[in-house]
Amino acid sequence: MPNRVPRPRRFLVCDPRHFAVQYAINPWMHEDTRVDVDLARGQWQELISAYRAHGHTVDTVEPVAGLPDMVFAANAALVLAGRVFGSYFRAPQRRPESDAYETWFKTAGFDVRKPTSVCEGEGDLVWTGRYLLAGTGFRTTRRAHREVQEFFGVPTISLQLVDPRFYHLDTALFVLDGGREGNIAYYPEAFSPGSREVLAALYPDAVIATREDAMAFGLNSVSDGRHVFIAPRAEALAGELDRHGYVPVPVDLSEFHKAGGGIKCCTQEIRP
Repeated sequence: MPNRVPRPRRFLVCDPRHFAVQYAINPWMHEDTRVDVDLARGQWQELISAYRAHGHTVDTVEPVAGLPDMVFAANAALVLAGRVFGSYFRAPQRRPESDAYETWFKTAGFDVRKPTSVCEGEGDLVWTGRYLLAGTGFRTTRRAHREVQEFFGVPTISLQLVDPRFYHLDTALFVLDGGREGNIAYYPEAFSPGSREVLAALYPDAVIATREDAMAFGLNSVSDGRHVFIAPRAEALAGELDRHGYVPVPVDLSEFHKAGGGIKCCTQEIRP
């Protein structure tokens, strides 16, 4: 069994004090859904506490009233080597979030490149340490994939999503550990046949999730290379991760599932 070594990370998050389901832009959202904001804030705080307890740094961006999905910080940008590629949301309701996050990044000393086509940050852009896996089909466009590759100068591999419940790449796949020998976990049926072949070729030892695990937001997880912060209901996936030498850290963000989000959606990684 490999010795899994955690790496300290820096995360950017946003307090969910304005979280609500006010519109429907994915199959998980229904406009008549009621959100328990106190429960959501308690669950979110448990995630932040778990990150800090495992040695990770957490920064917080101030939420803006009227932007209920701003809590989903992952969608705001992709940060690599201290460079920030921002977001341009498909849904008009979310577009003002880009300005709020851009202000935070600029105040923190980062330069921000604005996309010219629809691009939803780490929702569809997953850095593996070797490749940038880029999802398309429901939100981020292939044109944005080309734009991101030109900006960062890293190999970018387009993957076609085909199931609307997995509308972002980070709902169907996450990185377990980065680098040349890194690995991923994913749900194959979320992808087109050709994209499944690409993933199988790149990651022959990947951890494969069941539909039940994927529907429980088990793939909307965050790994530090050893600890995997994961939805508690993804029990089979957690067991598989344990067998591969990872340590599952269950964190319940079920209130956020009402809007189609989970642990990773709430977590933007700042890579120096």
